[in-house]
Amino acid sequence: MSAAAHAQTARPGDDEASSPASEPDAEGDIIVTAQRRSERTLDVPVTVSVLGPEALRDYQAGGADTLLSLSGRVPGLYVESTTGRIFPRFYIRGLGNIDFYLGASQPVSIIQDDVIGEHVVLKSNPAYDIAQVEVLKGPQGSLFGRNTTAGIVKFDTAQPSDTWRGQGSVSYGTFNSINADLGIGGPLNSDGSLSFRLSGLLQHRDDWIDNIYTGPSDDGTVPGRNVMGGFTERNARLQILARPSDAVSLRLSGHVRDYDGTASIFYRGSIRVGTDEVPEGFDRGIVAYDEAENNPQGYNTHGISLKADIDFGFATLTSITAWEHASGFSRGDTDGGAAANFGGVAPNICAAGCGQSRGRLLGLDQWSQEVRLASPDEGRFKWQIGGIYFDSRDRTEFAQRSFFLINNSLGTTPNPNNFIRLRNVNTSWAAFGQASYDVTDALTLTGGLRITNDVRNTRLTENPNFTRLNVPATAPTSSYACGAAFDCRLSDTQPSWDAALLYRISPETSVFARYARGFRGPTIQGRSAVFASAYSTADSEKSTSYEIGLKSAPFGDRLNFSLAGFYYTVDDIQLNGNDSNGNGVLFNGDQGEGYGFEAELSARPVRNLQINAGISVLHTEINDPTVFAQVGAAGGVLSQTVLNPTVRVGNNFFAQIDGNPFPNAPDYNINLSARYDLPIGDQSGLFLAGDFNIQGATNLVLYRSVEYRAEGNYEIGGKIGYAFGDYEIAVFARNLTNRTNLIGAIDTLNYRAGIYNDPRVIGVMLSGSFR
Repeated sequence: MSAAAHAQTARPGDDEASSPASEPDAEGDIIVTAQRRSERTLDVPVTVSVLGPEALRDYQAGGADTLLSLSGRVPGLYVESTTGRIFPRFYIRGLGNIDFYLGASQPVSIIQDDVIGEHVVLKSNPAYDIAQVEVLKGPQGSLFGRNTTAGIVKFDTAQPSDTWRGQGSVSYGTFNSINADLGIGGPLNSDGSLSFRLSGLLQHRDDWIDNIYTGPSDDGTVPGRNVMGGFTERNARLQILARPSDAVSLRLSGHVRDYDGTASIFYRGSIRVGTDEVPEGFDRGIVAYDEAENNPQGYNTHGISLKADIDFGFATLTSITAWEHASGFSRGDTDGGAAANFGGVAPNICAAGCGQSRGRLLGLDQWSQEVRLASPDEGRFKWQIGGIYFDSRDRTEFAQRSFFLINNSLGTTPNPNNFIRLRNVNTSWAAFGQASYDVTDALTLTGGLRITNDVRNTRLTENPNFTRLNVPATAPTSSYACGAAFDCRLSDTQPSWDAALLYRISPETSVFARYARGFRGPTIQGRSAVFASAYSTADSEKSTSYEIGLKSAPFGDRLNFSLAGFYYTVDDIQLNGNDSNGNGVLFNGDQGEGYGFEAELSARPVRNLQINAGISVLHTEINDPTVFAQVGAAGGVLSQTVLNPTVRVGNNFFAQIDGNPFPNAPDYNINLSARYDLPIGDQSGLFLAGDFNIQGATNLVLYRSVEYRAEGNYEIGGKIGYAFGDYEIAVFARNLTNRTNLIGAIDTLNYRAGIYNDPRVIGVMLSGSFR
C-alpha cells in the first residue's frame, strides 16, 4: 500500500476524500492488480506501492521526465539515466543495472496496460493519462517472467468507459517549459457497449545551456547561447473497448511517440579530486563542447495491442497480443567537453583526449503473445495458468570518435570514426501457474511456478575498420563466453517460483510472509566491438528473496500504514563496469545480497489536511573476493581517490570490489508530502501543498571512491492555489531551492564528468477531472 495513493484531501463540498489512484471500493480501499486480479492491497502478500494521477501531475509539472520523476517517490524505487530521456534505468531495493548499452537487460520490468516493454527504449515510453502506478517489490517471476529479479513498475492507464470522463493538467514554467497531459473518453453508441479513450502528452522546454567553446572542432559543432538542454515530446494513444456481450471484452490500443531533445549533459571536471562536493562556481547552464553537435537526440516509437477477455463462467480466458516498433539516435560528447568549466572559464585544451559517441537504433520490432486462464475472483480456491511467447529484434549502429588536442591543434586520431552495426535477437517462452487457497477465513496460502526459456543472439553485420575481434588479455573482471566470434548466442532455461502466507488479523489489518525466486537471462554487450574488442557476456543471475510485512487501514482512507522487512541474495549477479575506452564490460560476481526495511504512512488527522510519508533503509553488498572493476586513470595515474585495494596492469588499474555496495543503491530514502485545504465556499477553497525527497549515501560506480558518490541529495516541490469543484489552478515550483545534485558520472580516463538534476522550474498549472 502506498501513502501517495491517498494524496487527495477532502475538498470543500466533499463528504469524504477520494483517492486519485484508480477506483477505490466502497470502503475506500486501494485496489491493485499485483497478482493479475483486482484485489485490496490488504489481501495481497506482496509489497506494493501505489501512485495516483494527481501525485504524478505534481512531479511532472514543468515538463519533467514522466519516468525519472518517479525516483524516490515510493520507498525502494530509484530511477536515473546517463543517456537522456530515452534510456531510464530502474532500481528496486538497490538491484538494477548501470549498463548504458542499447541492448542491455534490466532486473526491473516495465509493464504498461499488460504489455511488457523489454528493450530500454520501450521502457522510456512516457506515462500519461494514468489511472495508477504500482511498484511491485521483490522477484515477480511466477506471474511476470524473467528479468523481474528486482521487481516491476506497472502503469495502468485510464480506460475507456461507458460514461463521459476526463482528466488532465496543463502547465507552463521556466525555460518556456510546457506540460500538457490530457485524456478524455466515453461511449460511442447508445448502450455503451462500444467506448473509447483518447489520451495525449505534450512536453516542451527551450534550449537553456550555453556552449562557450572557442577552439577547433572536427565535426562542425557550433557553440553559442542556448544550444542544448531542450526537448519536445509528443505522444498520443487511442483505446477502443468493445463489449459485444456480458461475457466478452475486446480492447484495442494504439500509441505513437515523436521525441526530439538533448542527450544527457556531461560536465567535464565537475567532480573534483578529494571531495564529493559540487564545486563552487559550477553552473549547469554552461558547457564547453568541442564536438557531438551539441548532443542531439531523437526517437520515434509506435505500437498496437489487443486484449481479449472471454468469461466462460468457470474461468476467464485472457489473450494479450502486442507489437512495438522504435527507431532513433543519440549523440553525445561523452567526455564532458574540452575542459572543466567553472565561473565562465573554459580552457580550450583536452588534458587527456576528447571523444564522442553515437548510438542509432535503426529499427526495433517487439512481438509478444500471452494467454492465461483464470478462475473467478470469488471462492476459497483461486487459480490461473498461462503461457507467453516474446520476440524482440533490433538493428543498432554505434560509432566512437576520439582524438587529441595538442596546443589547441588537432593531433593524432587513434580511433578515426569507428562504427559498427549489430543485429540483436531476444526470444523467450514461458509457462506459468499460480494458486491461492483460503485455509481459514483469516489465513491464505499462495504459490506460483514458472518455467522460462530465454535466448539472446548478437551478430556483427558491418564494420569498416577491422577483420577480427580481440579478447582482452588484461581484463580479469570480464567474461567472454563467445570468444572472438562475430556471432554470439547464449540461452538458458530456469524456474521461478513464489510461496506466501497472508493472515488477516482483522478486516483492516493483515500480515504476510513471502519467499520468491526469479532470474535474469544471460546478457551480451556488443557495443565493445566498436573498438575491435570481443563482446563481453554474463550468465543468468538468480535471485532469492525473503520478506515479511504488515498492512493496516484501521480508519479507511484516514489512516493507512505498511511495513516490510526483506532479505535477498543474487547468485551470479550481473555487474557492469567500464574499460579504458569508456565501454561497458559485463561480468558475473559470485553473489550479491541486500536487506532492509520500508515503511509508508498516509494520514488525514483532520478533514482538510493530508500527510504522506515513506522511508526505506537499505544495505547491499557484493560478495566475491575474485572480482575487480576498472577504475579511471590516464597515463598510468589514477584520476580519483580509490578506497578499495587496486592492482595495476600496464597503465590500467583495477579495484577489488568485494564488500562494496551495489551502484545506485541509496542506503536510505525519505519522501514526504502534505496538502492543506482552506474552504472559502461550498465548492471552492485555497490550498497549499508540498513534497520533499532526500537520498542517503549512493555509490555511482562499482568501486568505492571519495569522488564518485552522492549523499544528501534532496529536492523540494510545492504549489499554492485555488480549487473549485474538481479543478484547481496553482503556482508551482519544482526543485524549489535550485539544489544541484550529482546523479551520474563518467569515470573514464580523467574526465571526472558529472551529470546533474534539472534546475528550478517555477510556473502555473491548471488541472482537474470530470465524470
